[in-house]
Amino acid sequence: MTENRLNPYEYDRSTALIVVDLQNDFADPAGSLHVNGGEHLARLINAEIATARKAGSFVVYTQDWHPPRTAHFVTDGGVWPVHCVAGTWGAAFPADLQVMGPSVRKGTGGEDGYSGFTVQDQHTGERQPTSLEGLLRDKSIGTVVVAGLATDYCVKETALDAVALGFRTVVARPAIRPVDLKAGDGDRAIDDMTRGGVIVA
Repeated sequence: MTENRLNPYEYDRSTALIVVDLQNDFADPAGSLHVNGGEHLARLINAEIATARKAGSFVVYTQDWHPPRTAHFVTDGGVWPVHCVAGTWGAAFPADLQVMGPSVRKGTGGEDGYSGFTVQDQHTGERQPTSLEGLLRDKSIGTVVVAGLATDYCVKETALDAVALGFRTVVARPAIRPVDLKAGDGDRAIDDMTRGGVIVA
């Protein structure tokens, strides 16, 4: 193992696994915003969860949890189809995902919630923290490993926020997938994360 490089499968009690937005609307082919290949991630992430838990690591999940009407959606002037509406099948975790820790729900008031750490009011631009940082600080976490959906949005923003907050941050590359709204967005996101101090492994 080279200096300053953490294999994403090596965990300890000071490491947390953050499973980002692995929800039916993104991960299931029947979802309203299906990410290509997302249906294969539960199996991969379950293995990651098992490894983390065996080492005594903390596992935490994030979920988009939108109201039915929000400027985040194309129906109200946004860019995204209606997805992950609170309490619906689309917002739920896939049935085969192992849920072994708390979930941080974001966008509950209609905000943009790309990062697991912050949400942003679409009208004022004001950013507010979620509960994620507090959960990690309470566990004395120094390193986070990020997996889930999607590479070019919520994974990227969560990882970059983690670095900014002082966490050593690894993205488990086999366990992410991009939206690729524009061709190459996923690759560009990986470049952005690497330049921002994220270890993509």
